[in-house]
Amino acid sequence: MAKSKNNKAARESEIEKDREEAQFEAEAMVSEQQEETVSAEEFNTLSDQHIRLLAEYDNYRKRTVKEKESLYAEALAEIAKEFLPVVDNIERAICHSKNISDTTAAKVAEGIDMIYRQVQDVFNKLGIEPIDCEEGSDFDPELHEAVMHVEDEEFGEQCVVQVFQKGYKAKDKIIRHTVVKVAN
Repeated sequence: MAKSKNNKAARESEIEKDREEAQFEAEAMVSEQQEETVSAEEFNTLSDQHIRLLAEYDNYRKRTVKEKESLYAEALAEIAKEFLPVVDNIERAICHSKNISDTTAAKVAEGIDMIYRQVQDVFNKLGIEPIDCEEGSDFDPELHEAVMHVEDEEFGEQCVVQVFQKGYKAKDKIIRHTVVKVAN
């Protein structure tokens, strides 16, 4: 009987030990799961921050490219605007030199014409082109600047009668409007 009490006490002690070990293991597993949950949450947070940072960088890169293109277009327009009076004078010289019969003057006129073609080649390389406007074409306030108005039955409503000064554009940006006289 004493043996059975000892066995019973030993078994109870062993059961108590097993129960404590099981409880300890359960607590350890719960702790591990909590750590994994925290790690997964941290991972998701860091992943989200990383994605946002990449998107922010991409937006920054696109914005700087647009700003750079805009600055280039504005600088090109300003430089071209400064050259346009020179081009106008060359065109006037060519126009007046066509009426000269003197051989020396004709050679000078030919030289001026060659200079004009060089300037036009440079403008073409830079993407600067004259605005198409001829007498008889429709007046477009986005491309033309009307400095005179005349009533003339020969021409239609809002029709360009005379071109005083050529206009120029670089891509879609107007550098200088075409200066015209408009009818009706």
